Amino acid sequence: MRRALEGKVAIIMGATSGIGARIAALFIEEGARVTIAGRRRARGEQLARALGEAAVFLQADVCIEADVQATVQHAVDQSGRLDCLVNCAGNATDHSHIANVDLERFDAAMAVHVRGTLAGMKYAVPFMAAQKSGSIINVTSINGTRAGLGGHYYSTAKAATIHLTRSVALEVGEVGIRVNSLSPGPVVTGLFGKGMGMPAEEADDNQEHAEAAIASILSRWQPLPYVGRADDIAQAALFLASDASRLVTGHNLVVDGGVGAGWPIAVTRDDFAQFRGAFQASQSARSG
Repeated sequence: MRRALEGKVAIIMGATSGIGARIAALFIEEGARVTIAGRRRARGEQLARALGEAAVFLQADVCIEADVQATVQHAVDQSGRLDCLVNCAGNATDHSHIANVDLERFDAAMAVHVRGTLAGMKYAVPFMAAQKSGSIINVTSINGTRAGLGGHYYSTAKAATIHLTRSVALEVGEVGIRVNSLSPGPVVTGLFGKGMGMPAEEADDNQEHAEAAIASILSRWQPLPYVGRADDIAQAALFLASDASRLVTGHNLVVDGGVGAGWPIAVTRDDFAQFRGAFQASQSARSG
């Protein structure tokens, strides 16, 4: 049976841990050759060794345009083509109050999530256009479409990336390139620990803390009773990278257990009971 990405070449930006690392592993399982890019050399090289000959690591910071260009060029030089780019680099959300926002930190969030994504597309598109095919996947977040769950910097950057995805999709569709965004809900990764102040390596290696925290609030946020994992997002990325999604472009694929659909009925049931009680009490008091 032919694997979904047999013979394809992919780049995963931000792939040294979490969702990016799992996407890289799954793409290789499905037959792709994958360039793993990220800032942490030791962790990236360790991951590439674990994934075998189909993986290569390049140290790159998406905030540095030359790094992004070199990563794309290296992948094409090695394989002669580029079939998929996954922009997955990111940092943790920040819940600063509006009166206390740090504009430099806002700029930093935009640089990673928006500018870095734009740079990846800038250098990948010419190669994909030449072969008249390609899939670009920009990993965003439900925070880009639903306010109140993430901080101002992160949410704004993710919303911008979703719209950037649509904008580019409309330009490059005529040459056979598909561009989609992928928006996870709460997923167990080291990003939560980093947002809580844990060192990066410790957060990535001790994800049970994030799992416990997500599980503690899940029933109030998410209709489906499953804690999301990196593999859930990787499976969606596999669909968007493969020919199975050949008519899907300019789309924001949400994988959030239903968080974005609204409040779970178990939460609103109690609210409705309170509403009815207050209404009836007011009605009784008025009629009495």
